[in-house]
Amino acid sequence: MLVHRGIGVFNFCLSLSFLKVDSDFELPGTSKKNASEDVTPLLIEGPPGLIIVENLIDSVQDFLNGDRKGDAEKLTFLRCLSSLSQTLPYDETAESFIHDRIEQIVNALNMIIQQEPLHSLFTPTRQEVFTAITDLSSQEINLLFGSKEKLDLFRNLIRSMIALPSTKILNILQTVMPTGQYNTESLYRQTFQAFCEMLQSLVIQDPHLENLDQILEPWLQSAKDQERERAAASMAQMLRSLSRHVNLQPPLHFQNLGKLVALMSLLCGDPVEEVTQEAAEGTHHLLRITLRIKCLTYDKKSHQNFKGAVKKCKELLEIYNIRQFYSNPFKIAQVFEVFLSPNELSQYIITTLDGLKNPKHPCIQQSAGILLVTMVKCAETRFEKVSDIIRAICGRLPIIGQFIARQHAMNIVSLLISKPTYTDIVLDQLLLHPIPFDRHLAELWRTLDVDLPNTTWILWRLLRKLQKCHSMVEDKMAFMAVAATDALYEIFVGNKLQAATYRLFPQLLMTLLIQMHHSIGLTMSDVVFPSGMYIEEEVVITCTPLSFAIQATKALLLRTTCWFEFYTMEKKKGWNLLELESDHIQGVSLLANVLLEKHVVLAQRILYLLIPLLNRGNEKHRLTSAAFFVELLRSPLARRIPKRYTIVRLEEWLHHENYQFRVLSLKGIDNLLCYHQGMVREEIDGMIPAILSNLSEANERIVLLSISVLRNLLNTMDFTTLKNTMHALFSLFSDVRPKIHLLAVTLFGDSIKMVKSKDKKEIEGRILESLIPLLLHLQDEDDDVAKESSRVLSIICHFLKWKIPREVYHKDLWHGPLILGHVCFHKLKKISGDSCKI
Repeated sequence: MLVHRGIGVFNFCLSLSFLKVDSDFELPGTSKKNASEDVTPLLIEGPPGLIIVENLIDSVQDFLNGDRKGDAEKLTFLRCLSSLSQTLPYDETAESFIHDRIEQIVNALNMIIQQEPLHSLFTPTRQEVFTAITDLSSQEINLLFGSKEKLDLFRNLIRSMIALPSTKILNILQTVMPTGQYNTESLYRQTFQAFCEMLQSLVIQDPHLENLDQILEPWLQSAKDQERERAAASMAQMLRSLSRHVNLQPPLHFQNLGKLVALMSLLCGDPVEEVTQEAAEGTHHLLRITLRIKCLTYDKKSHQNFKGAVKKCKELLEIYNIRQFYSNPFKIAQVFEVFLSPNELSQYIITTLDGLKNPKHPCIQQSAGILLVTMVKCAETRFEKVSDIIRAICGRLPIIGQFIARQHAMNIVSLLISKPTYTDIVLDQLLLHPIPFDRHLAELWRTLDVDLPNTTWILWRLLRKLQKCHSMVEDKMAFMAVAATDALYEIFVGNKLQAATYRLFPQLLMTLLIQMHHSIGLTMSDVVFPSGMYIEEEVVITCTPLSFAIQATKALLLRTTCWFEFYTMEKKKGWNLLELESDHIQGVSLLANVLLEKHVVLAQRILYLLIPLLNRGNEKHRLTSAAFFVELLRSPLARRIPKRYTIVRLEEWLHHENYQFRVLSLKGIDNLLCYHQGMVREEIDGMIPAILSNLSEANERIVLLSISVLRNLLNTMDFTTLKNTMHALFSLFSDVRPKIHLLAVTLFGDSIKMVKSKDKKEIEGRILESLIPLLLHLQDEDDDVAKESSRVLSIICHFLKWKIPREVYHKDLWHGPLILGHVCFHKLKKISGDSCKI
């Protein structure tokens, strides 16, 4: 059914004018016979005589058993073996003899060919070896495939012909060392013809193409011109023979069609004209074979797609004439692309990459680069083994020296990573290299050249890989997290994805700050590396996950023109704060404050981003997000945020067991009171009991922030709350920490001013209790405490309507009895109601 449905397409393919077989086409060193005649042996007409067969068998056996194997014996053996092969259809004895001694014959041929010098050609021994193998092959006796010994023989046969010096050198050698027996030029031509006929016989013997792909691959990539020329000519003749072979039927396939197309395409751009001509002819036949194979084997489910591919091929071929087509290798890529499977496309790319390593021939490097870019652009999303392609590019970058060639290789990465289908695959492969990235990988990250619509997607996918790592246990870190952080740093330095960096600035900054928090205290020994990855000892000693995160954050600020923020962090040692577990939150707050000061728009974008992050991730994740969030509550945009995301969250943190959350809650409340007091006053009043309870905390920062919040709430407190506040503040008068003591005294004095006349009697007792501590602190060593105590004492006297001499407020100790006397007098007076004067 498959073949019947393909008849129309098959006939259409054969109708292409450029595929008509040229009966007058003649390969170098061959006659105008057709391909089947070229490799058909000369058979003996009729059964040979029994004596002749026995003599041939005896001669072959003598050589196999003998020790002396000179040139004459070798030639006799080879010619007898060739003649004996022609008797096989008529003589069972000869057939049995050959089949029973295949292994011996293979070893003998291997010995003969290895003894032939590679630097000269003086005898027809090589030619006779090739002829003998061709004759046996025509009788379906395989000497070159199926075992290690046969494959060794095959490799040695190829090497013995292809590796010969150039014909010019061979002629010079004949002049220097004349043998007088053979003409070197004629002998070379005949030997090479016999070699090509041997290869053609193998191709026809194996029409399913299972071995064709490997035959000459290493030599087609040789650095020596004469070796590439011979290999290209041999391949061209094999492909010509195969294209004219009438028995090509399914199952039929090239195992490595993509590789073969790449090799031939590269040779079409070779600097040696003879190589280019041979490669162009071979590519012509290869396209004919490929069309025929695809027409016979295409999937019936994709009938319309295949017809479209053939039509595209025809259109491309009509645009360019044959000569122009093969003189431009990138046009070959355009035509073959429509017929290559996803796996073959990967073969093509990986093979063409090897062309970039050829420093001897810059034109081959240039051709390889054009072929790569053309194929990737044409094939778009049809690749399957993308990870293999990226791995091959990364592995070859260190040995590609030419700048343009390196750019071509890196352009392939850019093209593949820009396809959403491949983005994650490419990123995963690039991130599987040791960190810090070497200069080649760093250059690749820095030079990613992607169309603007795709830049955000790529950066976002890299960012997501980093974010997913933040769910690991806190005492370990995923290698992917450090690698992704290093990749972000290289991208920021290269600045090729600048638009995406601005667009994703909020996510990038917060993710890197969270990565810093996770990295505090970890070394490279705490990183979970992929199995088999080796990290240099110097890296383990000098680098830490935290250092990667900090350098990436610095690069981000500089590339987004946040220069003021960068230098402020440098000047105020903000980076040092971020490195310490105890001070990390302060470092985050510092950065948030300065960002809000100079880049309000960026800060406001981060504010919206943070709302869903406040309740995600582990504690470090939430702490970093909360620290940035509370500082941004000073922004006017905070008015638009629903209270359930501000007040409710701050109240939860106020009761949190982690003191850092309580600190952040108090800072957030303080910011709301300072910048949006009218909106949130009623909701915050309900938090005052919890705030007052924090005054008894051992943590100095919590106490100071609580006092600051109470100061902002003072104006609207009712009498009961004010009374409780004064009581809590009075308990701090004995605190030995100067800052707390000073602020408590100050706020206590301000609280007295808030007491209304009707409530004076109820509060007098608490105020009188504060007199002695205040009087004692008039003598405090801290001048600020002494001055504030004096100020508050004046407020109390005014509140109580006492008149006390100015000496009471003097710091000198000899005024002490006078002070106490006045205080006792007013207290007694208050008790007795006496109105006498002192």
